Amino acid sequence: MSGYAVAHLDEIDELDDGREPYRPVRHHFGITAFGITAWTARDAGDRIINEHDESDDAQEELYLVLRGRAAFELDGARQDAPAGTLVLVRPGVKRTAFAEEPGTTIIVVGGVPGKAYEPGGWELWAPIRPLYEAGEYAEAADRARELVESAAQYPELFYNLACCESLAGRTTDAVEHLRQAIDLSDRVRSYAKEDSDFDRIRDEPAFKELVGG
Repeated sequence: MSGYAVAHLDEIDELDDGREPYRPVRHHFGITAFGITAWTARDAGDRIINEHDESDDAQEELYLVLRGRAAFELDGARQDAPAGTLVLVRPGVKRTAFAEEPGTTIIVVGGVPGKAYEPGGWELWAPIRPLYEAGEYAEAADRARELVESAAQYPELFYNLACCESLAGRTTDAVEHLRQAIDLSDRVRSYAKEDSDFDRIRDEPAFKELVGG
């Protein structure tokens, strides 16, 4: 196995979660030390980076404008960012970015200070999320099940699959996939204790055994 890998950004398949197309750079290379994703705007005026502040997970994010020109809004302050600009944003700062030119591309690198990075697989789940949000739980579960067959290393995929299966009434499958998520990352056990997606199966003995409730 080689100790290095090379790829042009355009060689990485695009995914779409209903906002802007993105390329899962971290997943493509199998990086486990930090998160890195490339977002691209089709047209000028498109929002590239959704508005968020990372207050939940305390993640630091570094943005590199690779192509085109972007306009960042950082706690309401505007920052012009032509190609080559680096923007570091710490947790708690509300941030978003818009394309000033078609094809503007931003590379985002993130991690939590003092904490080992745990890849969850959100990049692969994101295109399925609109089905979940629309209440199409069975279809979301079917698509997520295909994902875990090819990307079985990600606890978030198994966890979200279990959520969809619970909501779709697939109790046995939900419990089994939650078990697999916990085996990959014990931290999801605490999420399941409070997650309303599991209310339908919360009284099942197998579920109680898993979450300790």
